[in-house]
Amino acid sequence: MTETIHESTGNVFIDLGIDPGEATILHMRAKLMNDLREYIEGSGMTQVQAAEHLGIAQSRISDLVRGKWERFSLEMLIILEARAGRQVTLELGV
Repeated sequence: MTETIHESTGNVFIDLGIDPGEATILHMRAKLMNDLREYIEGSGMTQVQAAEHLGIAQSRISDLVRGKWERFSLEMLIILEARAGRQVTLELGV
């Protein structure tokens, strides 16, 4: 049995056939969530400390760390990055 392998676009959501506009937003949210999760875990902060630092409830930190992406808008993730002292930049492809 031969399987067909398709080269990725670099955005798994587009690869899954999701509308390109929505796929771009989902991809950005996933990247920001992963970045924030790595920031929290790498900082050595507890979830309570991270919540205090970012100005949100500990349960929201738990949601973030557990990857509950549907609970975070793109705007909220950008706000959390800013509160963490990090700068979010947008790269436009061709």
